[in-house]
Amino acid sequence: MLRTEVYTLNMGPQHPSTHGVLRVILELDGETVVHARPDVGYLHRGIEKLAESRTYPQVTPYTDRLDYVSGMSNNLAYCLTVEKLLGAEIPERAQYLRVIMAELNRIASHFVCIGSMAIDTGAVTGMIFAFRGRERVLDLFDLICGSRMTYNYVRIGGVMADVTPEFMTALEKFVEDFPELLGKYDTLMTGNEIYYHRLVSTGKISGERALALGVTGPILRASGVDVDLRRDQPYSGYDRFKFSVPLRQNGDNWDRYTIRLDEMRQSIEIIKQAMASLPEGPIMAKIPKVIKPPKGEAYHCIESPRGELGFYIVSDGGLKPYRMHVRRPSFINLSALDDMCRGDKLSDVVVSLATLDPILGEVDC
Repeated sequence: MLRTEVYTLNMGPQHPSTHGVLRVILELDGETVVHARPDVGYLHRGIEKLAESRTYPQVTPYTDRLDYVSGMSNNLAYCLTVEKLLGAEIPERAQYLRVIMAELNRIASHFVCIGSMAIDTGAVTGMIFAFRGRERVLDLFDLICGSRMTYNYVRIGGVMADVTPEFMTALEKFVEDFPELLGKYDTLMTGNEIYYHRLVSTGKISGERALALGVTGPILRASGVDVDLRRDQPYSGYDRFKFSVPLRQNGDNWDRYTIRLDEMRQSIEIIKQAMASLPEGPIMAKIPKVIKPPKGEAYHCIESPRGELGFYIVSDGGLKPYRMHVRRPSFINLSALDDMCRGDKLSDVVVSLATLDPILGEVDC
């Protein structure tokens, strides 16, 4: 019998969002993975430290540079934390607008995820179909805040601007077209036999193990753990909307793929309800022009497209945060890669990494 030895292979950057700062150090026995250790490298952003030298409103644009695929969620999580320190009450209209933007961003982010999964498995057309859907959301963000990438809309106390008739018309058209947009991708990819066999029973992780590692979001729910902060710890009026939390049981790559399709459909249902019951009124709370939260500390978390995104801020009563720390789901979820890949083949690592959906901008902040 041929004698083999375990050897080390540096893999990556492979995923489109890893752009040079993530390699996976693989220990292989032939093609079988023995260990998969992510080495995240450094982006040298230092946003947590930068926040200590900026006023509270000045920190907001830095937050959408963390997870640049879902900036609205990051803006929202930061502003909610500062508002918790201030004890500010946010007008209902602003809360509904925040929900609409956060859910639109979830759809755009999941489109990036499933598009990246397609390109990582060699399905270029699948990527184009998914990114075409994302472009429609970016058009809406361009209308509301004049930006397509580092969109910055949520403000401490509310939102930067009210919606216009032009925006609402475009939003209604998007909601109407969404089933077809997602349906074309779904038909192309979900029923594809090659794609199915690449994803089913690969990259498995149990719910118990995912919980132990601190994994959250679609990855945790795909392993059968029913946790969603929008339902379990409602914020921004999420408790006023009816939606279901999709769950899967196998915790493999296929479950992490299909659960995101279902979550996008649920996001559209939330948006429809918010549009139908959008209240009249102001879009900004009455907060001081110079924001100086009282001495204290606060943590607030939201259900971002990648899981629990939280900001912890310590205030010394001054104009700037004394200390800020960000609980980044991408960073924590990456720790599950080793468990997912052990015993799989080398080619399965690419797919497992894609279903983790990491954004390296928030891995090192």
